[in-house]
Amino acid sequence: MPGAVSFPSLPQGVTMASLARRLSPPSLPHNIAVPSLPSLPSMPRGLLRRRVATMPNVSNAPWRMLRECCGVLDHQTSSGLCGCCWALRPRFKRLVDNIFPEDPEDGLVQANMEKLTFFALSAPEKLDRIAAYLSERLTRELNRHRYGYVCIAMEAMEQLLLACHCQSINLLVESFLSTLRLLLEADKPHLHILATNSFVKFANIEEDTPSYHRSYDFFVSRFSQMCHSKHEDIDVQNRTRVSGIKGLQGVVRKTVDDELQVNIWEPCHMEQIVPALLVNLEQHAHADSSGSPAEHTEVCFRELFSRAAYGHINNAIRPVLMHLDVHNLWEGRTFAVRCFQIIMFSIQSQHSHLVIQQLLGHLDANSRSAASVRAGIVEVLSEAAIIEATGSVGPTVLEVFNTLLRQLRQSVDYQLTGYHDNAGQLRTSSEGEELVQEVVIRTIGSFANMLPVYQRSEVMLFIMGKIPVPGIYPALGSPTTGFEGSRMIQVMLLKSLLQVSQRYENSNLLVALPSSFLQPLLSFTLMEDPEIRLLVLFILTSLIDRHHNRHTLDFSVGLTASSLKQKEDLSSRQDVLFMRKHAQHLYRHIYLACKEENNAHSHYEALFTLLAVITVELCNDEVLVDLIRVVLALQELALSKQEGLSPLNRCGVHALCAAFFLLLAQLGPPPPFLHYIRQVIDNRKGNSPYLLPDVFSDTTKIPDEELKVDEACLFVQTQICEALAGSSYHTYVERFNILYTPQLSDDERLTKRKSVGDIVSLQLDPQISPQIPRKPQMEQITFETLKNAIDDRGGEEEEERKRRKLVEKFQTAPFEEIAAECGARASLLQSRLDHVFELIICPPPSPSGTVLSRSTPLHEMKFPDLCVY
Repeated sequence: MPGAVSFPSLPQGVTMASLARRLSPPSLPHNIAVPSLPSLPSMPRGLLRRRVATMPNVSNAPWRMLRECCGVLDHQTSSGLCGCCWALRPRFKRLVDNIFPEDPEDGLVQANMEKLTFFALSAPEKLDRIAAYLSERLTRELNRHRYGYVCIAMEAMEQLLLACHCQSINLLVESFLSTLRLLLEADKPHLHILATNSFVKFANIEEDTPSYHRSYDFFVSRFSQMCHSKHEDIDVQNRTRVSGIKGLQGVVRKTVDDELQVNIWEPCHMEQIVPALLVNLEQHAHADSSGSPAEHTEVCFRELFSRAAYGHINNAIRPVLMHLDVHNLWEGRTFAVRCFQIIMFSIQSQHSHLVIQQLLGHLDANSRSAASVRAGIVEVLSEAAIIEATGSVGPTVLEVFNTLLRQLRQSVDYQLTGYHDNAGQLRTSSEGEELVQEVVIRTIGSFANMLPVYQRSEVMLFIMGKIPVPGIYPALGSPTTGFEGSRMIQVMLLKSLLQVSQRYENSNLLVALPSSFLQPLLSFTLMEDPEIRLLVLFILTSLIDRHHNRHTLDFSVGLTASSLKQKEDLSSRQDVLFMRKHAQHLYRHIYLACKEENNAHSHYEALFTLLAVITVELCNDEVLVDLIRVVLALQELALSKQEGLSPLNRCGVHALCAAFFLLLAQLGPPPPFLHYIRQVIDNRKGNSPYLLPDVFSDTTKIPDEELKVDEACLFVQTQICEALAGSSYHTYVERFNILYTPQLSDDERLTKRKSVGDIVSLQLDPQISPQIPRKPQMEQITFETLKNAIDDRGGEEEEERKRRKLVEKFQTAPFEEIAAECGARASLLQSRLDHVFELIICPPPSPSGTVLSRSTPLHEMKFPDLCVY
């Protein structure tokens, strides 16, 4: 009949029963024999094999016994005709069944596995069916908790994967991955480890054939969960975590270089992978064993960021920042610094600036966080800048410093107000803010040190432009902090400038100290704050000292010039030009800095170091003579009774002169000059030891009454001229006859003024005019004068209020409004000027009384064409 099942014909005289008797199956258990098979009726096509055993003409008991025997042979419970006729099963199934031993402890049957591998390579079109059947066998064994056979099945699949060619591996992968999912979904840790090891072997296989439909989302999620394992047994927990880390590493290797695979750099994946790695890196940071999760985590972490391309950096860094925020890991700073050290060392050098930008943006986002958090972020920035090796922090270098300086200014405001939020609810400590300021200043220096020389000059100019200079800015501080806030900002920015200048090396001082930088810097030497003056002296010394002698110089009379490194070219043209241009400014500010009443030992030591560095780096015959004149002027300053200096300050100036003259005499002048200087110093040691640098020690006693100095203890100008006679300096002896007196410029007179109003009043005051001397007008003081003075207080407050309102308007008003108002003022001024010009052009009245005709202006006259060319 059509559709009937056709069985192969048997030889004549051979029946199914005799065929069964001729077969030699494996030995069966005792008292169990294969029953004789009854004759089977013809079965229509489509009849299920399951129904064969339930036909009314066939006895059920013998069939059931046969099925159980075949199940013993096949290590399974068969459910079909091919199960009972083992020889009639497909060859690939028989080969697969043969690799399983009777005892799972014996392991994989290698001989049969070689046969299966050869068959798979010979018929690659059957790989998918082989893999499907292996997966089916593994699933049955897993459901029966026969884990020995599960391991054997996984080993067989691994060998097939490694043996098959790349073109046909896709036929195996789907079944292989579905099997791994099944093992990872189980609740047995050893099965998770088994699946992970198999996946790692699969990840190391290079595939040439692309796969468009393969997905690894499940494996990313499951391996991440394994990294967070909390198993009771510590050993099992560590092995599970290590397996999860290896699995994530395998996923990264498998997908990162294949654009057709799933994009592992998507935020949804990075938010699972990165925290899973950071948890193990944090909790096992102090593990010493070679197989600890921390060691594998660091390897995986480095490999992850080493493979990150330009467009993937932000997605990989953002989960790191979020993890550190959520777990408050910025405060400790140790773990955060270690994480970013690993990142900076692993990432491609041309992409390092992206990490810096991410950290800067995160710092701005946490500008109102606690001081410890801000300090931790800045500390990480500092360490990242040190590791960054490309010599640049990206295209926006000044933006980096602008962000750090803004954080420094905010920290000063927080320190003075006591709160790190606008609402005044979150308190902060002065110690915490000082720590933030210290870290920010150190970070500015770290960033500047990795920049090229020309960019360091720009950074110093940029920082100098941010420092509030008295007489230029109308209000130095914010409304909440006042003048103290301005002073602290000046100190912090000068410290930042000092950090940049300490490692700044440039042979050309005209480039290192341009006028746009040197003049504002020198103006701070006249500030009343001693700390600001000291910082300025340090900055000048570090920029001029190109041979790093400032650490060798000692403010004493025992210093020898042999320990100093001197320049080879004693007459460098660039140095000569620099001194001709800026020498008088340097001398003047050094002289004026010595006149300050609140100078301390550190100030005189810094002044001595600055003078010594100028002598070593820039000295020639002319400069040496000028320096001698300046020091002699300082000695006259200490002897003058008109200056309001204390005895200690006067002794400090004398000590400065003695120490500098002794150093100067060893650097070039003839031996008579050195002999004379030592003679004066010996006289001071015997008669006036308080005129030497030891005056600041506790053992030296300073006279309480007016300071009187014997002439033998002073440096006399005539004696110095005689000592220099006959040398190359003798040509400049005539300059010694002119006493050095510094001339104050208008800018220096304005240095200590605190507002723009003072400057404007100085510019408009007719009393201040060097060309037209005027007699001071004496005003008679009466009762009305005092009354008006008291009433003027309200007027001054009103003027101050108007000034603040004007400043606020220029800061907040739109540009169009300001331009319109300025335009109206300009038109009013133009109309008044036109009126004045008309009065000037109008001819004077004639003596006869007749009105003369107005002369035609020159620009309105019409000339003949021949006169115009």
